[in-house]
Amino acid sequence: MIFTEKATSPGEVIRILGYRFRDYRMRLNFTRKDVSEQTGLSMTTLYKLETGNLKDMSMGTMLKLLRVIGLYENWNQIIPELPESPYLYKDNFTKRQRIRHPKS
Repeated sequence: MIFTEKATSPGEVIRILGYRFRDYRMRLNFTRKDVSEQTGLSMTTLYKLETGNLKDMSMGTMLKLLRVIGLYENWNQIIPELPESPYLYKDNFTKRQRIRHPKS
């Protein structure tokens, strides 16, 4: 199933990810029971996720699911690391240090 719609709420993102997860699981010939045993999630939770009826999900749960379908290494793409900014360096190319002001 291909989604071209724009997800505008966390619930919509979870719904789309649930459908995608189901497609990955099925292509890998995993049953919900297989996934349940590997993640510790209940089969009811997995059913709700895959049918678009799960309204909220923790990051820990998402990482467990990514591990099962072989995409755990992709977590870094959620918020990619930014390259260092040239504005962090002084004129002599030494990195600026943050200065913390004492609390009054």
